[in-house]
Amino acid sequence: MKLKGSCHCGAVRFSLESATPYPYQRCYCSICRKTQGGGGYTINIGGDAGTLKVTGRDDVSVYHAKLKRKGERRVHTSTAQRHFCRRCGSALWLFSPEWPELVHPFASAIDTPLPTPPEHTHLLLAYKAPWVEVKAGRKDQQFAEFPHESLADWHERLGLLT
Repeated sequence: MKLKGSCHCGAVRFSLESATPYPYQRCYCSICRKTQGGGGYTINIGGDAGTLKVTGRDDVSVYHAKLKRKGERRVHTSTAQRHFCRRCGSALWLFSPEWPELVHPFASAIDTPLPTPPEHTHLLLAYKAPWVEVKAGRKDQQFAEFPHESLADWHERLGLLT
């Protein structure tokens, strides 16, 4: 499925192909919540990094999150690249060099109508803010950390690969 997205002010527009366009995965980690998730979580989608086309690239900034593991004093920098519009602050997509074939646009930045997921996966619940209420449906899965099922595996299990 071809996805088109943009920032709020319109300075950045992008498109990409996605075989996994269902916005089902809700991440509650502090990085996602603080950089993009006003409701206490964020939703990203899987896409083919090789098909990503961007206009307004000069207005894209990249943020590398600072991470501190439990029990460690040292802070390290994430290799994941969170792309934002430098003008309006809209979160656009995440790219991780560990998986160079993938790009993860934030569902909130997608302008193309997205399909409604039949169930959701709530992940990194161990890191959610105390004020966040998890609204899990009957079929939803919940994980303190990461699920073992990938974006592609979830879409395949439900017969939703496009």
